Amino acid sequence: MVKAKKGFNLFWTVLLSVASVLYVYPILMILLNSFKKETSISTSTAFLPPTADTFAGAANYVNAISSKGFLQSFWYSTLITVTSVALILLCCSMCAWYITRVNSLMSKAMYYLCVFSMVVPFQMVMFTLSQTADSLGLNKPSNIAIIYLGFGAGLAVFMFCGFVKSIPLEIEEAAMIDGCNPIQTYFRIVFPIFKPTMISVAILEAMWVWNDYLLPTLVLDIKKYRTIPMLIQYFRGSYGRVEMGPMMACIMLTVLPIIILYLACQKYIIEGVVAGAVKG
Repeated sequence: MVKAKKGFNLFWTVLLSVASVLYVYPILMILLNSFKKETSISTSTAFLPPTADTFAGAANYVNAISSKGFLQSFWYSTLITVTSVALILLCCSMCAWYITRVNSLMSKAMYYLCVFSMVVPFQMVMFTLSQTADSLGLNKPSNIAIIYLGFGAGLAVFMFCGFVKSIPLEIEEAAMIDGCNPIQTYFRIVFPIFKPTMISVAILEAMWVWNDYLLPTLVLDIKKYRTIPMLIQYFRGSYGRVEMGPMMACIMLTVLPIIILYLACQKYIIEGVVAGAVKG
């Protein structure tokens, strides 16, 4: 029995290790090619580490940063991601707290509408969304966060509602007995307890908003505002020639902040999900 269990664990260890390598392999290839010369990326040496003849040093990264408005696009992506995630965390956590604590027909309808929004394909609403965003003036990096709030609310409310159910109601009742109104109870008692789920939702939403290409392309004026995913497609030279070196460097500079964020906070993802999985 023990040998069978060890064999089973070994099988899954090998299988998941292979799957991990397959996931990491594309990023590794992009990293290696970002240090190669332009002529060696599109040849058979693209899958090999850089050599003395193909190594370009930091030239691709310098080209990526200095051309095409990379720093401006990086600022737009950062602004959109930070404002969107902050708005989602604040509004959705408050909404989930209200839905869970106020057991009414309206609160239940709000919950099911938020959950239902997760199964609606974006393609069904993207053309109407583009027209609505233009008419309401939501076509700038400073206010596109309102649109991301609508699309990100489903998952966030679902996770926050699960976590609120694990918070003892007596804690909030004690705060109200001490004279706290609902707003004070939320920010002084509930909000600090939300930390594990807050971090989990923040990471998931940040990865989505930072890497999103379709929504900013539909809503923003691409001649004025370009996020990092939008900028990558503009690494083209004359006659449609793609500047592969700077493009690979730009992709790595785009992926790096999210990788750092994920590695720094990965332990909170499982903690936050598990915290809302059962009612304690």
